[in-house]
Formats: sequence, structure tokens, C-alpha cells
Amino acid sequence: MSFGNPVFVLVIVAICMGAWVITTAIRAKHGYPLTDDWGNTVHRKDPADDQSVRELVAENAQLKSTVGKLEERLKVLERIATDPSRQLADDIERLR
Repeated sequence: MSFGNPVFVLVIVAICMGAWVITTAIRAKHGYPLTDDWGNTVHRKDPADDQSVRELVAENAQLKSTVGKLEERLKVLERIATDPSRQLADDIERLR
């Protein structure tokens, strides 16, 4: 094969393009970020991630609300337990 032959150049270009396609396919399969034509990183956008983030935000808000309510109840119990004059405990007993 002659190095001056245009077929040789086309074979080299075809090999490079094939290697690029294979490399990109492997990177996409394993979740690595891809690059665009200008070398900028392009991350895959998974629609399931958006839904899971929304679910986690909703669950987080619910848990914060629950913790807030439990903190209020704990403050009341601490006040009952540490009441020096036992007046509050007596009031509770009277209500029963």
C-alpha cells in the first residue's frame, strides 16, 4: 500500500472515526460525561433523577414538620418534668 494513496488517508480517517464512536458508546454506557464538538462537558439528563429529587424534597419537608412538632412536645414534657413548684403537674392531675 502506498502512503501517498488517498485510500490510505481514508482508511486512517475511518479507523479514527470508528474508535471515537466506540469510545463514546463505552463512556455513555458507563455514565461518564460526554463532550460536545467544542470539548465542553455534556452530562446526561436522567428524567428519573428529577422525579426522585422532587420526592426527596417533599419527604424532607414532611420530616422537618414532624421534627418540629416533636420538639414542641419535648419542650412541654421537659417543662413538666423540671417544674420546681410541681404546680403544672398538679394542674394536670386536677384535669384528669
